[in-house]
Amino acid sequence: MIDRQEVMDFSREFGLTANVVEKDYVLGWLLAGISSHPELGSSWVFKGGTCLKKCYFETYRFSEDLDFTVIRLEHQDRGFLINAFKEIVNWVYDAAGIEIPHELISFEIYKNPRGTRSVQGKISYRGPLQPGGSLPRIKLDSYRR
Repeated sequence: MIDRQEVMDFSREFGLTANVVEKDYVLGWLLAGISSHPELGSSWVFKGGTCLKKCYFETYRFSEDLDFTVIRLEHQDRGFLINAFKEIVNWVYDAAGIEIPHELISFEIYKNPRGTRSVQGKISYRGPLQPGGSLPRIKLDSYRR
């Protein structure tokens, strides 16, 4: 895992707060985990502001959430998502040392204003800036096409 000093160095270099740098780092690893997942990697379509920043414009605004379009209805089942994300966060921990406690992964199923089934996930993590206490969170939104 990137250490606290590296986060602080990047923060100064890019003129960003350290929390933004840390979250961007964790978002990148979470995306890598989703991409490597055998079911989600090939069937979730990454979109939104974080997609623009990560894939196309390095200097685009830093975002705090991940947005996806999902193709398969079963990928909007709370039980499926909890199990899939337990696998993903285990992969992230093994690859990068970022701790994402299983008990702090949650998903809410709801109908959005257009009447489409949607999911909002909240995933808390322990990065180099947060050795203890209240953990920062990443929001994940998915919509079915």
